[in-house]
Amino acid sequence: MPAFPRFYQKIMLSKAKSDYLLSKIRDGHAMTHGEKLNLIYLLSIPSILAQITNVMMFFIDQAMVGSLGAEAPASIGLVESTIWLFGGMASAASMGFSVQTAHFIGANDFVKARQVVRHGLACCFLFSLLLMAVAFSVSSSLPFWLGGGADIAGDASTYFFIFSCAVPFMQLNNLASAMLKCEGNMRVSSAMSVVLCVLDMIFNFLFIFPTRDIQFFGLSLTIPGAGLGVPGAALGTAVAYVVSSLCQSWHAFWRSKLLGIFGRNALDASGIGFRVNWSYVRNAFKISLPMAFQSALMSGAQIVSTMIVAPLGNFAIAANTFAITAESLCYMPGYGIGEAATTLVGQSLGARRADLCRSFAWMTVFTGMIVMAVMGVVMYVSAPELMALMTPVEGIRALGAECLRIEAFAEPFFAASIVAYCVCVGAGDTLRPAVLNLCSMWLVRLTLAAWLARDYGLRGVWTAMAIELTFRGSLFLIRLFRGRWMKRMAA
Repeated sequence: MPAFPRFYQKIMLSKAKSDYLLSKIRDGHAMTHGEKLNLIYLLSIPSILAQITNVMMFFIDQAMVGSLGAEAPASIGLVESTIWLFGGMASAASMGFSVQTAHFIGANDFVKARQVVRHGLACCFLFSLLLMAVAFSVSSSLPFWLGGGADIAGDASTYFFIFSCAVPFMQLNNLASAMLKCEGNMRVSSAMSVVLCVLDMIFNFLFIFPTRDIQFFGLSLTIPGAGLGVPGAALGTAVAYVVSSLCQSWHAFWRSKLLGIFGRNALDASGIGFRVNWSYVRNAFKISLPMAFQSALMSGAQIVSTMIVAPLGNFAIAANTFAITAESLCYMPGYGIGEAATTLVGQSLGARRADLCRSFAWMTVFTGMIVMAVMGVVMYVSAPELMALMTPVEGIRALGAECLRIEAFAEPFFAASIVAYCVCVGAGDTLRPAVLNLCSMWLVRLTLAAWLARDYGLRGVWTAMAIELTFRGSLFLIRLFRGRWMKRMAA
């Protein structure tokens, strides 16, 4: 059998197996310990691979812009944290509806699940228009508010303006992905995440650089290009979001047998057309608002952290940036397992199976801790090599490697905070976990970092980070143990 059909057959078999195991949650059937672990594995692996792909494509994307000189990446970097803020807001809005959908799927109430999907589409579209209007209004002034100079403000403003035009599609992409994940279809959502990154790279390549001739195995090839520079990078990302969001929406809202609200899968046993149910909107608001608030304040905390590092000198700034990038490869598995935890806990809670809900919560958290403990060991051993991939400057490499080795000891508790938070999201418990995250970041990490940086420089900042992540992970384990995150089970 050819390699591709065999690979496709393996994917279809694993999808059938995960669908079967998910149906056991909804139908009230008992699950063995092995089946639970197998389901966690089947849902986590696609998400982990997508997360890692995103990071790798980000490296390539940055390298393309970096080839234009120093000002180009600086103009994008200036507004990047604000773009992350808007992305966090869009993600929070999507989660408010996808969590409710997971609960109804777990309860085998697919009519209400589809009704929530309809409300999610309508409300998220209106919210995306609001975000777009805000982004439009601040695009010209934002670079100056952030302290950018006149040499990069023009490109930064143009980049952010083009990004603003894509906000509705970014919101649609987030919502479709969240809905696919809540029904347990990690493969399509993860595959589309990879497609988004690949399209972003291809379109950036075409829009950033001018038409040019390259030599390929002795042949001279003419590669077309728009030569737009920084605006081309924004346009490439925007077009990638348009294509990805439409493809992912087709899978989520047309093709899905559980959630399809258009086409032949748009089954509604109630026979009632769309009517606004304010309880869905209120519940979404209760879930989304703490997440949006957390996203805003966490972004602010990252800016403050950068301000603490900046006075330490250019070597420290560069080492900090590269070390953060290298560490991201180590905690991506935690986020992949966390996405599986949100789905499993959400459906178990909807099925009113408290025992299964607790079991999946603890199993996903411990799985995440074990995986990231292994990644921590890898990061500790290979820290010099990881830094060497990003910079040839020995001083920066040595300082960054020291920081990575300090952080390596906190990776298991970092995993606990990531996955336990996702467990709480799956249960619709977002307010208190958001408060835990924010208090830990603002009161522990930033306070310690400012204090330790005076005597220990960048090493002190990363020591503060390691202490805070350990503290935060411990708080989430305590919350998980107390079980108050399951309060909706009693409602």
